[in-house]
Amino acid sequence: MTTLVIVESPGKVKKVSAALGDGFKVMASVGHVRDLPANDMGVEPPLFALRYQPTERGKEILAKLRQAASQASRVILATDPDREGEAIAWHLADALKLKNPERVTFTAITDEQVNKAIAAPRQIDMPRVHAQEARRALDRIVGYRVSPALSERAGQRLSAGRVQSPAVRLIVDLERKIAAFKVTEHYGAELTLANGDGTMWKAAWDTRPFLRDGESYLMDDKLALQAAAVRAVTVAAFEDGQKGRAPAAPFTTSTLQQAAGRRLGFTEKLTMDLAQKLYEAGLITYHRTDAPNMDAAGMEDIAAYARGAGLRLADKPRKWKAKEGAQEGHEAIRPTHAADLDAGDGAEQQALYRLIWQRAVASQLADAVYAVRTATLTGQADGTVFTFMATGRTLTDPGWLAIYAEDTEDEDKTGDGDNPAANPVPALTVGECRTVAQGRVLTKKTKPPSRIKRTDLGPELEKLGIGRPSTYAAIIENILTRNYVSVDSKGFLRPMALGEAIRDALVGRFAFAELDYTRELEEQLDQIAEGKANYATVVAGAWGALDDELGALATAAITPAHPCPECGRALVRRKGEFGHFWACSGYREHGCKVSLPDAKGKPGERKAPPPPTGFKCPDPKCGKELARRQGVSKPAKRGMKGRPYDFYSCTGFPRCDKRFQTGADGKPVFPAAGAG
Repeated sequence: MTTLVIVESPGKVKKVSAALGDGFKVMASVGHVRDLPANDMGVEPPLFALRYQPTERGKEILAKLRQAASQASRVILATDPDREGEAIAWHLADALKLKNPERVTFTAITDEQVNKAIAAPRQIDMPRVHAQEARRALDRIVGYRVSPALSERAGQRLSAGRVQSPAVRLIVDLERKIAAFKVTEHYGAELTLANGDGTMWKAAWDTRPFLRDGESYLMDDKLALQAAAVRAVTVAAFEDGQKGRAPAAPFTTSTLQQAAGRRLGFTEKLTMDLAQKLYEAGLITYHRTDAPNMDAAGMEDIAAYARGAGLRLADKPRKWKAKEGAQEGHEAIRPTHAADLDAGDGAEQQALYRLIWQRAVASQLADAVYAVRTATLTGQADGTVFTFMATGRTLTDPGWLAIYAEDTEDEDKTGDGDNPAANPVPALTVGECRTVAQGRVLTKKTKPPSRIKRTDLGPELEKLGIGRPSTYAAIIENILTRNYVSVDSKGFLRPMALGEAIRDALVGRFAFAELDYTRELEEQLDQIAEGKANYATVVAGAWGALDDELGALATAAITPAHPCPECGRALVRRKGEFGHFWACSGYREHGCKVSLPDAKGKPGERKAPPPPTGFKCPDPKCGKELARRQGVSKPAKRGMKGRPYDFYSCTGFPRCDKRFQTGADGKPVFPAAGAG
C-alpha cells in the first residue's frame, strides 16, 4: 500500500514526488474542488451555514482522488500553507470522507523541507478553516445583498465589495483632497560659494527663526530677498562624520508586488503567477506572507553565501518589526538556496527570482556608509543676521548597495530618506570667513497630496489593515476591470465616475465602507483563526448591520446612468416576453409607468402612441382603446428567427392586461358572451 499525498497545484507534483521517492503517490487537487453556488448567495441564516457544491473541474478530480484514496494506506493533505490552503484540505477531507487525514505544509518545495514536513503531520486546523469561511461568507453577504440594491438605485450594474469598496473610497477621497487643495506660495534663499578648484557648493537659509507662531512657511518675500543678498559668511559650526544606511527588509507579498511593478513592469497578477511557479519549483519560500523576517535557517544560508562571496555581513542577523496586524504565518520571501544566483524558467521568472534574491541577500549585508559633512554659516544683510546650512554626502562603502543598488524608490525608504545631489562642502574651520559667489531667492509652492500609484496600493491597503496579502492582486484587478478606477500614463490611480458613485452611495450608510471597520473586521477574522472568536457570531453581526443599512440606501443621492424622462429615477433594463425593455425603477413604490424600448443595451426612443383602432376594451371596468400590435419578436437565440405576432391589447396596461387575438378580418376576436 502507498501513501497518497494531495498537493494543491499540479506544478508541485513532480518536485514533491522526487523528494519523497518510492511508497508515495502525489496528486493535485488543482485548487478548490468545491465552491459556493454560482447563482445565489449560498449563505443560510441564522447559523450561516455555507452551501458547497463541487466545481465542474472538481467533480472529475474528486472522482480520481477518491479512487486513489481507496487504494492508499494513508492520506496526507499537503495543500498550500495559508488559510485558503487549510480550507482546501478540509474540503478534500470532507468530500472524500477521509477518516484519518493528516495535514502537512511545505514552506519551500525542497527535499529537506518536504521530508521534514511529512515526518511531522498534524490535524487540519479548523479555526483557520472557519476564518477562511467567514471571509467568504462576509464577501458573499455584502456582494449579494448590497450590489443588487445599489444597481437598482443606479439603473446599471454596480458592485459593492467588502474590501474593494474601501479601496475605491481611498482613491476617491484622495482625489477630492487634491482637488480641494489650495496652493500656498512661500519663500527661501540659497547661497552659492566657490571652492579653490572651481567647484561650487550651496547653503540653504534656515527660515525657522523668522517664522511666527503657528506658521509653517515663510511668506515674507522681502525678507527672503534680504537673506539672498548676504555676500560674506562666517563658519559657526562644522562637523565631519559618517552615516550608515540600512537595507530594506526582505519582500513580503505586497512589497514584492510593488517592487516587481516598479522595476519590471509586472502586474500584481503576473507577479503572483510567476512567484507561484518559482515556489512550486522549489526556488523560493512561500510567497503569500506579511512577515518581514526570514527564519534562522534562511539567514544562515544567506550568511554562508555572503562569506564565500566576500560580501560584508551586518554585525548581527537583521530583523524588522512587522506592521501592526500582520499575521506573520510564514517567513519573508527568499531564495531557498542563496548560492543559486540565477534561476527560473524563462526571462520573466528569472527576472523575478533575481529581484527576490537581491532583496533577501542585501537585507543581511552591512550598512552602506556615507561620509557626511555639515556646516552652519552666519551672515548679515542690512543689519539682520541670517543662518545657512550646508550638507554634503559621499558614499564611501557601498555595503548592501553592491547587491541591490537601485533601492531609492522602493517602499521602505531607509536611513534618513534623503537622496541629496552632490554638494562638495569643503573642510572648514569654525570662525573662518567665506565670500559668497551669489545668492538667490527660492520661490516655493506647497504641493497637494500625491495620488497613489498602482504599484503602491497593496502596501497602502496593508498599512491600513484592509485585506490580506493574498487578496491585493484581486482587489486591484477588480476595481480596474469594473471601471471604478483607472491608471494614468504615469501609473497613478484615478477614480472614474462609477467609482465616485459607489463611494457616495456607500459612505455614511454602510459600515463596511469605513476604513476602521474594515480593519477591525480583519482583526475579527484573525481572532477566528486563533480560536478566540466564533464564526457564526462574527457573520451574524455583519448580517444584522446590513439589515439596518440597506434601508438607508433609499436616501442615497445616486445619479442614475439613465434617468427616467418623467420622474428622474433610474431606468432599469428588464426582460419581457418579447425581449428587453427599459422601465422606471419607481414603478412599484411611486407608480411611474414610463417604459422605453431597448436600443443595443441602452434606452431607445419612446414609441409613438398606437393609431386609434376604434375598438374599446370590453371589460366594463376599463373601456379604454385597444391597440393593434404587429411585428416580429426578437430571436431567442442567435441564428434563429423571431416569431411574428399580431394581437390587440388594452392601452390601459398595466392596470388592464386584456389581450385579444386578431381575426381573419383584422378585427379583435372577443370571447363569446358568458364565456369565462
